[in-house]
This record gives sequence, structure tokens and C-alpha cells, in this order.
Amino acid sequence: MKNIFLAFSIIFSIAFSSACVDKGANSGNTSTGGDTGDIKVGVYVDLTGPTSSFGQSTKNGIQLAVDEINQAGGVNGRKIALIIEDDQGRTEQAKTVVEKLIKQDKVVAVLGEVASSNTLAAAPVAQEAKIPMITPSSTNPKVTQVGDYIFRVCFLDDFQGSSIAKFAANDLNGKTAAILGDVNSDYSKGLTEFFEKEFTKLGGRVLAKEAYTQTDPDFKAQLTKIRNLNPDVLYVPGYYGQVGIIARQARELGMNMPLLGGDGWDSPELWSLGGESLKNSYITNHYSADDPNPVIQNFVRTYKAKFNNVAPDSLAALAYDSAKVLADAIKRAGGTDNAKLRDAINATKDFAGVTGTISINAERNAVKPAVVLEVNPATKQLLPRTTIYPEGMSAPTAAANTNTMANGNMMMNANQMSNGNMMMNSNMMNSNSNMNSAMNANK
Repeated sequence: MKNIFLAFSIIFSIAFSSACVDKGANSGNTSTGGDTGDIKVGVYVDLTGPTSSFGQSTKNGIQLAVDEINQAGGVNGRKIALIIEDDQGRTEQAKTVVEKLIKQDKVVAVLGEVASSNTLAAAPVAQEAKIPMITPSSTNPKVTQVGDYIFRVCFLDDFQGSSIAKFAANDLNGKTAAILGDVNSDYSKGLTEFFEKEFTKLGGRVLAKEAYTQTDPDFKAQLTKIRNLNPDVLYVPGYYGQVGIIARQARELGMNMPLLGGDGWDSPELWSLGGESLKNSYITNHYSADDPNPVIQNFVRTYKAKFNNVAPDSLAALAYDSAKVLADAIKRAGGTDNAKLRDAINATKDFAGVTGTISINAERNAVKPAVVLEVNPATKQLLPRTTIYPEGMSAPTAAANTNTMANGNMMMNANQMSNGNMMMNSNMMNSNSNMNSAMNANK
């Protein structure tokens, strides 16, 4: 009997020990994870690939936000610890590094990516593991359709594409257009689709749709075909690396029509790649570093002081907001329980960010206006031209004024702010040119 009792005791001890080990191994990425110690947050971006400028801006924006949060005491008394991975701008690598962040590093949430194709490759990994993921700037509508743990703080391509189409038709009086897009990019394909749909709806005609890839060194064949059709505007929904060269080659071919684009143009490298050829170009974007709103200017000053006097582009601003939104959600959730954190992110409403007031809708998307910026290569500025609001949202009245606290930082909204951004139309720009000339914006 004694031997039987001893054997039973040994078996019970082994089983109990195994259960404890299993729980510990998964505690970082299940709802039973602990709420003590540093809060591990994963970041995946392109730091060495074809969109490395995007990745560096995103990394910097997140780092600045986390530094501010930690310096203010952290979240619920806990510091945020970032674990940053380079996905090299490749879809398969994006999936691999997110698997590593979740399974090995045991992060409680993931921030990233920029390119929609990379996010779409990695998001299913986070969804399956039930780890909340917030993309700062992937605008393809399919991203948040992956599942209920995937969020974004930027507007979508359908709204961005239709916004620049409205600007082309209404502000530039364009009747005909041509499109030159990246055939391998979900971002570019989405913008192409929505631009064409809206431009046609407004009575315009798309005369041609030409394609390229990110590895193409020359675009003159496609541009020559477009030049022969003489469209009123040329829409180039791509990334800065190709856009700058396309602009140069288009002007060399005598194509002087307005060039239109999206937020993928916004990079400090755009100016060196495109130079004066970028004159008479307009893009949709999330914010302008030239906006005199005190919240934005405080962010610009702080960012420049930390990162070698480089002005924050829209990707840096969105990344900053994504980290602040996550921290706010962790605070409201009372910890890092997966389901509670997911629900807290989804409940985000009227969060005062640098890129505007952020509310997450039922589809886990941020509802916010788009800014149309004029590209000014002479001063290397992206100057606010107009603001386009989504359906159901209108410009705030002069009486609208709010002061809110965002993660311990005072976020002040002036009376003329639009969702946290005071956007000036072309008439306001003329009267405030002296103010704008003193500011600098890069994406």
C-alpha cells in the first residue's frame, strides 16, 4: 500500500509540474498572461528593404510615443518594452517575424506594418493567436477583414482613392485621366480601383491604365503611351522609390499635366528622387507637418529634437498615434488579457491623436478625413490644399473646442481644428504663407 501511495504521489507531482510549465510557456500570448513586469509589444517594419524609409519613420514614431509613455510612469505602473523586427519589405518575412514575436517573444500586441501586402501576410498569424495587431498605415480595406483582432488608425484606400478623384474632378477640372500603378502592390491596386470608380462616377474618363513593378528601372515606355493620349491628370498610386523617377521621366517627355498620388509618396527621399519634376503634384495624406495646430507643432518639434532634425512624415505621425492608442487601450482594459485588450481597442472613441481624433468603428477602422497636399519641391514641403471628409462627417464649427488627455500628454485642439488637425484651404494658404514658409514637412 505504501508503494502504491508513493507511486501515485510521484505521478501527481509530475502531472502538476507539467501543467505549470505549459502555462508558463504560453503566458505571454494567451488570455491568462500575467499583468506584472514590462509590457512586451512587437513591432515589425521594413528597415533594410525597398520601403525602408517607411519603416524607419514608423519605428521612430512608435519609439517616441513609448518613450513619452514610459517617462510618464508607463501604463498602470508598467513600462512598455518594444521588440522590433525587420521584415525587409518582404511578405514572407513579415509573416515569419510576426510568428517569432508572438511565439518566441510572447508579445501581448503587435504594431505594424506599412505596406498593405506585408500586413495581409502577417495579420492571419496574429488573428490565429488572438494577439491584437494595430497597423498604423496599411490602407487596403482587406486588412481588418482578416479578423476581430486586427485594427488600424489610418483611413482606407477606398476613401483615399475617391478623395483624390474628387479633387481631380472638382478642384483641377479634370475630365480625363490616366493611371500608372504597381501591378504587384495591394496598396496600388486598391487605389487604382477606387480612383477610377469615383472619377468615372463624377463624369470623367480613364483613358489608360499602365502598370509597373517596384524593380523596374525605367518607365518611359508606359509614360510614352500615356503622353500620346494627353490626359488632363496622371494618377500614380505608388511608393516614393518609383514615384520620384516617374515624375522625372514624365517631365522629360514633356508631360506637364498634374501628377496625383497617395500617402505612399510621403518620404524624405522623395525630394532627392523627384526634384523639381514634382512641381504641379498633389497627394492625399493623413496630416501635414506644416499645420499650425499646436498639437502637431509640438509633435514636430519633439520628433525633430530626437531624430536629427528630420521632420516627421505622416507615417511617423500615424505610428506615434498607434502606440498611444494601444497604451490607452491597455490602461482601459486593466491589463493585457487578449480579449479584454481587443475589446478596449475596439471601444476607442474620440482619442485625440496627432493625425486627428481617432474613433474605431465596427469594422475596426478609423473614421477620419483625408488631407490633399500640394507638393512643393522648392521648399521641400507638403502644403495643405483642402480637406475631404468621409460621408456623414462634416467640418467642425468654430464653436467646437476640446481639451483631452492622451496617455498623460495634454492634447489641445484649437477652435478651428478638424479632428485634431486644422486644415487650411487654398485661400487660407495665401493669407498664411509667411507662417507656412517657416515649417518643413516630409513623409
